[in-house]
Amino acid sequence: MSEGPRPHDEKDEEKEHEKEDEKREEKSAEEKWQRDPLGTLIWAGILIWAGIVLLADNLGYLDVWATQLGVPDFSAWNFIFLGAALLLVLEILVRLAVPAYRRPVVGTAIFALILFGIGLGDRFGWELIWPAILIIVGLSILLRGFTRRR
Repeated sequence: MSEGPRPHDEKDEEKEHEKEDEKREEKSAEEKWQRDPLGTLIWAGILIWAGIVLLADNLGYLDVWATQLGVPDFSAWNFIFLGAALLLVLEILVRLAVPAYRRPVVGTAIFALILFGIGLGDRFGWELIWPAILIIVGLSILLRGFTRRR
């Protein structure tokens, strides 16, 4: 009498599941890049910007730039936070303008506002920056509630 196919034992099934999970993880990272390269490009841009600012600060150029811009009291971190906020605003504008990259932008906008606040807090004072950020976030939530599709 011939026996049918040998039933899989639990160890074999577990190994198969692990292999499938590894393949899915590899695929999902690649698919994520293919679906939304904009986020990756923006974060790479933020890192490059931070490196440029820190290098300029170490070489003494940042003081010259800050003086030319009329903000001699700005530190490297002020420039990094402001540049990161501007790159996030660029991401928001691209997401709103290009249908292929459309995603929700409220979280990114709030994060950009916080970075602007951190970058400008030393210049204008926290007593002005944080209330302004709270007002803008509140208004954006309110407007989103009125403009939401039903």
